[in-house]
Amino acid sequence: MTDEDARQEGRRPEPGSVVLDAKGLRALAHPVRVQLVGLLRKYGPSTATRLAERLGVNSGTASYHLRQLGAAGFVEEDTERGNARERWWRSVHQRTELNDPELAEREPEAALAYLQSIAAAYTLRTQRAVNELQTMPRTWRDTFDMSDWALRLTPEEAASLREELQAVIARYREDTPEAAADAPDGAERVAVITHLVPELDAPAPSRAHAGPQEAEGEERS
Repeated sequence: MTDEDARQEGRRPEPGSVVLDAKGLRALAHPVRVQLVGLLRKYGPSTATRLAERLGVNSGTASYHLRQLGAAGFVEEDTERGNARERWWRSVHQRTELNDPELAEREPEAALAYLQSIAAAYTLRTQRAVNELQTMPRTWRDTFDMSDWALRLTPEEAASLREELQAVIARYREDTPEAAADAPDGAERVAVITHLVPELDAPAPSRAHAGPQEAEGEERS
């Protein structure tokens, strides 16, 4: 999956990233397409048949969505691997960024579908790791962590926290099919999934201090 997919406002894209516009957002507003892009980024080039087996869909469905992703510029045919019988596909980018603050407002349905697909993919990856935890070597099992912290921040502090987390992650080796050959012995794929989720449980300031009649929407003369 993706992602390596992020919503990051006001930041210039990194090398190897694609910044979503309206066309790209609509193209990715489908869970199968999000997963196809993620698999190609994670494991490298593949065929529709092999990708379909991983996703549990038929090859015709995978082929259709790969063609749609190709038309939108997210994947391309790997002509060096393909032949008359098999068509291979590869990802064009390693990361997707949604960093236009107004795009979600212009394309609310597509944005919601895309973000829901990303959330579902992250949940699936976490569940898979939990299911495999007992069979992992002890050294890797001891690295597993699933934590949450409740903080009370301003929007500016939350944005600063996000940037600090990104800076920490950037210090470590990125996983790509090409980089795997150069990784040291003992290095395995580790997924770092971060969520910075606003939970707005307080009334808006303009309503918090309203009188009883104003709070009920009644006019005062």
